[in-house]
Amino acid sequence: MDSLYTAGVRFAEVLQAGPPWLEKFWILVTSQADPKCVFTVVFPLAYFLSRKVGMLVLWTGLVSEWLNVVLKWFLFGERPFWWVHESGLASKGLVTLRQFPVSCETGPGDPSGHCMITGAALWPLVTTLTTLASQPSRSPVLKLVPFAAYILLMMAVGFSRIFVLAHFPHQVVSGILAGAALGWWLQTHTPSTRPPTFFIAAALGLLLSSLSLHSLLIAAGIDIDW
Repeated sequence: MDSLYTAGVRFAEVLQAGPPWLEKFWILVTSQADPKCVFTVVFPLAYFLSRKVGMLVLWTGLVSEWLNVVLKWFLFGERPFWWVHESGLASKGLVTLRQFPVSCETGPGDPSGHCMITGAALWPLVTTLTTLASQPSRSPVLKLVPFAAYILLMMAVGFSRIFVLAHFPHQVVSGILAGAALGWWLQTHTPSTRPPTFFIAAALGLLLSSLSLHSLLIAAGIDIDW
């Protein structure tokens, strides 16, 4: 894993060596793509477009938040900002990296929450926009525009997370793939016709299962909060 981590650090060095205007862009992207924006920005916009799509975005965001935490507990994953010090690369003067206010995230890093949660929650919105765009003219080019924008956005989010040293490249890739797969799967299992009690019970179930799993891992001697 050390060789994979080292390669990721070198890639981050290349990104940080870019022009100043690009630095501002990466920091803006990583700030605006925070998972909480799924609930404060993406959900209201999707709900305005369609109640069903809005509910699906909210549901997908909820499940992806829970799954991301669980996956991180099992996959662990170092974070670049801390690993360069723990590995000794920083003390040896072998890296030229800069710290940013958003660099010092703690806890496991695999998969990237920004990529996974944002990617999953945007999926139903993207597929809906694809359908709407292709209806008037049935042009295959228009049909590809929402997905092209989705891919470019996820790439930008991924690069921004590497730039601020929050994640290694492979953690970003796993987050994007997991998010797209989860979004696709949940879209075919939409609970939009369920009563409100279903969502209340589901939220409580996810919360209690997380707390129980956390307690079991701690009891087993696994320090998931290292």
